[in-house]
Order: sequence, then C-alpha cells, then structure tokens
Amino acid sequence: MEQMARQQFIYAFGAVRPELVTNPDAWTESDIQTAQEHFAYLQRATVEGTVILAGRSTDGQGPAVVILEADTEADARRFMEDDPFVANGLMRATLHPFRVALVRKQ
Repeated sequence: MEQMARQQFIYAFGAVRPELVTNPDAWTESDIQTAQEHFAYLQRATVEGTVILAGRSTDGQGPAVVILEADTEADARRFMEDDPFVANGLMRATLHPFRVALVRKQ
C-alpha cells in the first residue's frame, strides 16, 4: 500500500499576556520554565523530522510561528496543543494548513 505524503501546517502564537512580547521583565520563573520546555519540545521535534521551522519576530510586533509536518490535521492540532506554551496557557495558537514552496539550502 502506498504511503500518503505528510501534510504541512503552520501555527502562530498570540501571548495570553501581551506584555510577554514586549517586556522581558514580565516573565515569571514559571513562564521561563515553560519557555525552556517549549524550546526543548520543538528542538526534539526538529531532530525527529516533524518541525520544519520555528522562530519568532524580534520587534515585539510580528509573529512567532512553527511550521511542521503531520499525517493528519488532528495530529498537527495535537502537536500544537501539546506545545508547552499552549498546554500551560502561556500562549494561544492558531493552526492552518500550509505548503512550503521554497527552502534555502544550508
């Protein structure tokens, strides 16, 4: 049986507390712990081949995004909801189907 190609998705974050985006002093110890867990979660998923790209704008206004591959939208949604930023209520996120068109070779 032919294996289906994995689908691509993007999710974008929105801070539950907007000051987190513009004021580094607004982060509590718990927030910092959650950020460390979030980074480790995405780092693991990148090594495993799930995450294609993850990053954020540095101007305090633009988005933070994760682009990933998953077998189904339900799998992508589960991945997003398990992201420590979302699971711990620090960020909300919205998921969209996505298609990477161009990637710069490293």
